[in-house]
Amino acid sequence: MSIIIFILVLVALIVVHELGHFVAAKLSGMRVDEFGIGYPPRALTLWKHNGTEYTINWLPFGGFVKIYGEDDSMPAPADGSDASKSQSFVSKPHLTQAIVLVAGIAMNLVFAWVLLTATLAIGLPRGLTDAEIPLAPDASLIVARVVEGSPAFTAGLKDGDRIRSASYGAEKYEGPYADEFTAFVAKSNGAPVTLQIERAKETLSLTATPAKNVVSADIDRLALGVGIGTVGTVSVSLLEAPLEGAKLTWAVTEQVAEGLVHFFGGLFTFTADLSQVSGPIGIAGAVGDASATSLAALLSLMAIISINLALINVLPVPALDGGRLLFVIIEAITRKPIPSGVANTLNTVGFALLILLMLIVTASDLWKAFV
Repeated sequence: MSIIIFILVLVALIVVHELGHFVAAKLSGMRVDEFGIGYPPRALTLWKHNGTEYTINWLPFGGFVKIYGEDDSMPAPADGSDASKSQSFVSKPHLTQAIVLVAGIAMNLVFAWVLLTATLAIGLPRGLTDAEIPLAPDASLIVARVVEGSPAFTAGLKDGDRIRSASYGAEKYEGPYADEFTAFVAKSNGAPVTLQIERAKETLSLTATPAKNVVSADIDRLALGVGIGTVGTVSVSLLEAPLEGAKLTWAVTEQVAEGLVHFFGGLFTFTADLSQVSGPIGIAGAVGDASATSLAALLSLMAIISINLALINVLPVPALDGGRLLFVIIEAITRKPIPSGVANTLNTVGFALLILLMLIVTASDLWKAFV
């Protein structure tokens, strides 16, 4: 089931990307010969309208749009009619060509915004302030950090544990407020505190004895040695969600861009950390986990992947939109078309490098999965 969901997510993200190219090409007067879901060989022609065939293809890993003259070759139509060169990609002004190329990238970012807006409207578990806790029916305490050598560390608490209750003697605390939990532990007078926690859908009972000299800022206070926060689901109103979704899209885009710059910069210095990136196998696993968690988790992950897809396509690498955009810019400056042989060779080399990178990342995924 996870594989099917992963394929559907991949197809959706790539088809949205190609839809951007398609809409921009149509609006600019370019002839679009085919809009396909999946990759050839063709399985079915859904319909034909205004010279464009809409098709379903056998390889279900994405989609494509075939714009007349985009590859600098303009064969005659199958029906034998004369094709107008004015409708070809290469006949349009360089600015128009650039807009068509950038439209796919823009569509992925817009799609990410829609997904994150929906995620905020549905509600996704996140860190809460005290004022937000009453609004979250599932608010609970989460262990964010365990101090090494502390009573909590000795008892076996781990990052991500969900604290359901704490008790000592006849006293018990079951609330979601971090300050109240800390105060409860401090009043234990050194009695062992029993914690009921959830870890990976398993309920555990752990006992830790609070001690002094655990919190450097307050060495006399009894503490367990854990950093905790409150996590819960709070949805955003439908009126606020689009604006908040835009802010979140911008923030995530900045983070992804920084990560990609760091990673690709590391490739040139041979210091890239492959453990921080995922290929198809890693992404498929993440999609499966997210889909099993909630719809909001799946939508937010799709948004992050969509942003990654957009920014990767910005890279000035032949075979990507950024590389093709670079060709258009060079042609606009030199006022001469790049020879098709040179363009094809560079595209082939760029494609080969991308395949090599994907194989390396996939090998890293397998290593992380089995080692």
